[in-house]
Amino acid sequence: MDLADLFPGFEARTIDTGEVKIFCRVGGRPDAPPLVCLHGFPETHVMWAKVAPKLAERFRLVLPDLRGYGWSGVPEAEPDHVQMSKRSMAFDVVKLMEELGHARFALVGHDRGARVGYRLALDHPGRLAKLALLDIVPTSAMWARMDAGFAMRTYHWLFLAQPAPMPERLIGRGPVEWLEHTLASWTRARDLSPFGRQALAHYRAFFSVPERLAATCEDYRAGATIDRALDEADLAGRRRIDVPTLVLWGKAGIPAGPTGSDPTAGPLAAWRPFMAEGTPLTGEGIDTGHFVAEEAPEETARALLAFF
Repeated sequence: MDLADLFPGFEARTIDTGEVKIFCRVGGRPDAPPLVCLHGFPETHVMWAKVAPKLAERFRLVLPDLRGYGWSGVPEAEPDHVQMSKRSMAFDVVKLMEELGHARFALVGHDRGARVGYRLALDHPGRLAKLALLDIVPTSAMWARMDAGFAMRTYHWLFLAQPAPMPERLIGRGPVEWLEHTLASWTRARDLSPFGRQALAHYRAFFSVPERLAATCEDYRAGATIDRALDEADLAGRRRIDVPTLVLWGKAGIPAGPTGSDPTAGPLAAWRPFMAEGTPLTGEGIDTGHFVAEEAPEETARALLAFF
């Protein structure tokens, strides 16, 4: 399939992290501070196409596909789903950046990529300079607040986490239809207009590959088990995020309102227990649905540039 290159001037790299091969785009200023941009579900690194040009003016950008997603390798499934845990994905990012010559870097993640980002901050202290999280609350907070109303809004958390191969088989009968329904239903406008024809072609191509669809289900099975357990262990122990953190959320996005105890703060209240004492935590809502970088790229880029 002939897919458009949405990152002109960026280099395409595939790097072996020791567990899996990670595809990434690398561009921006060679002498600038490194910034990793991690995508979410059900997308790929292509989600950053609208904001990358602005970020590339100030940073050395690294845009990976998470393991199992896009053009990155698909790890062998394990009974405990550890191969798609955010801990494993965070390890990929650390090794990827080491191979590119960066022991320390800033990171912005959306959705599943944001979960990788905060797990990296917890598991690898000292690696991150700053952290930005787009439209999420901690995994443990999602499950703790999964009442009937929130479960209806986020049914995919329960559905995709069901034992294999049930979700894979059901979605596999019409993967593009399910993908497009999901993308549209999470936007403020409830349609596909924020994504663009070329980006959608990338998402359709990735999501139509059975082993990659299976990997995304494994991602959510990990979220329901090992990822949740690691969050709870960190809360019970002493590990906290100790780098300045920015949280951006869509005012009509997934975590807005029901997952935050303070309606004026959006999801910030859910993040405070994870932050080390005295570590800056800031955030703001953007007039979008879940896909803030694609629904409001200029506002998202402006907020990220001001923070980083």
